[in-house]
Amino acid sequence: MQHTLNQTHDPAARSWVDSANAEAGDFPIQNLPFSVFRRRDADKTFRGAVAIGDQVVDIAAWASRAGLEGMAGEAARACAQPVLNAFFSMGPSAWRALRHALFAALHERASSRDRAAIDASLIPQAEVEYTLPAQIGDYTDFYTSIHHATNISKLLGLNGVSPNFKSIPIAYHGRVSSIATSGQRFHRPMGQIMLPGEEAPIFSPSRKLDYELELGIYVGQGNAAGEPIHLDQADSHVFGLCLLNDWSARDIQAWEMQPLGPFLAKNFATTISPWIVTMEALAPFRLPLSRPDADGKPLPYLDSDHNSTTGAIDIQLEVYMETAHHRAANLPATQLSHTSFRHQYWSIAQMVAHHAIGGCNLRPGDLLGSGTISGPERSEAGALMELASNASEPVTLGTGEQRSYVEDGDAIILRGYCEKAGFARIGFGESRGEVLPAKC
Repeated sequence: MQHTLNQTHDPAARSWVDSANAEAGDFPIQNLPFSVFRRRDADKTFRGAVAIGDQVVDIAAWASRAGLEGMAGEAARACAQPVLNAFFSMGPSAWRALRHALFAALHERASSRDRAAIDASLIPQAEVEYTLPAQIGDYTDFYTSIHHATNISKLLGLNGVSPNFKSIPIAYHGRVSSIATSGQRFHRPMGQIMLPGEEAPIFSPSRKLDYELELGIYVGQGNAAGEPIHLDQADSHVFGLCLLNDWSARDIQAWEMQPLGPFLAKNFATTISPWIVTMEALAPFRLPLSRPDADGKPLPYLDSDHNSTTGAIDIQLEVYMETAHHRAANLPATQLSHTSFRHQYWSIAQMVAHHAIGGCNLRPGDLLGSGTISGPERSEAGALMELASNASEPVTLGTGEQRSYVEDGDAIILRGYCEKAGFARIGFGESRGEVLPAKC
């Protein structure tokens, strides 16, 4: 099981790469997240990498020098490709073999031969660029935060959350072509909007552009069409997690979601962080999944003792806004909220099991969005619509500016990390997206 603790979770482990031992760094030796990269303005070919401190390990270069054999060698060759789909498809044993080989070679007690092979394959993160780490065949975005659902229902004047929320992990099929890595810049979307008190819609740039704080869930091994993924095996089908911003045009969404789901309101941009933190690295931060007794048990295919005791993950998540004023004055971005993934009503395993139960075949590299992650307090809201109460209580930034929704020139930055006494802190890096004016 990927929840099992092993030597890679040892908080005393240190790397001979000095930057990996920095206090509160995102990428210590206990993390080792995966991505694809190339040298900025130099290389033309993207290939697999692992983060360690402020460096990346070029997997192709390392594997050629290290003489890896067996499963670790096969996994390294698959990971050295321009996308990680082949590596994902190999499954947990291969993922673990490669990660453990990297851990051993990066450990302060690594042999001189192993250290030399890695040392010759390190490149500073400041000198590289990233792209999507996998060829994403399909993207499904869930709706799994009871706090977000409750807040949005109140703001829209609805009588509570929909009755099916506590019965199934709700989701819609999103758009793959507009997913991009951190640094994405996109134009404000155009669409039809029904203004209050009017009888006909107008065509206009969105006036209520919002972000949504989410996690991206990468499918590792898939399943055959018609074959369900049982709940207690679902985690073994997930390679790892990234940060995900599901940009949303609330005014376009309000008009078009009658009666079907989001379309133009969400198909213009989705911004993800480049690094994928493995499920193995997240094992120390598992918690029981919270479900009120009054809600009863979910149907049997969504319920198990294992999921109830380990289904939640305590991932701390932060949202920041950086305006043009911040940049001009060289001021730090303003933090908007701070919450935890542990508050989600449905677990990752439940999302995967439900996705496949009707016969859907998930494939390596498919991406699932967790749904907006909001906690019980207003300061833990995962969307600006919640924080600003649908524009009735604008948020005041550190610059003195106010925001009800995201304006042109604003950048939204997501950050995430895990901390727990007795274990090393691990992080996710960041997801950054900036809004440009609409192309009218």
